[in-house]
Amino acid sequence: MLRTYLAGATTRLRGAVQDAYDDERGDVPGWVLITLMTAGLVVVIWALAGPALADLFQQAIARVSGL
Repeated sequence: MLRTYLAGATTRLRGAVQDAYDDERGDVPGWVLITLMTAGLVVVIWALAGPALADLFQQAIARVSGL
């Protein structure tokens, strides 16, 4: 009885894993879009915050060097 239960549970688990794997295979364009959008956001944020971060870094180096 326990063996039958475990065999059924294993079969159900294997089916669930296979279903999850099959669902993810067709979503490549979505992942590409997410990757491109993330890269675009990084470029925009870097362009806006880059000069301020560079200035902040220069101030920190000047303070450390001034000791």
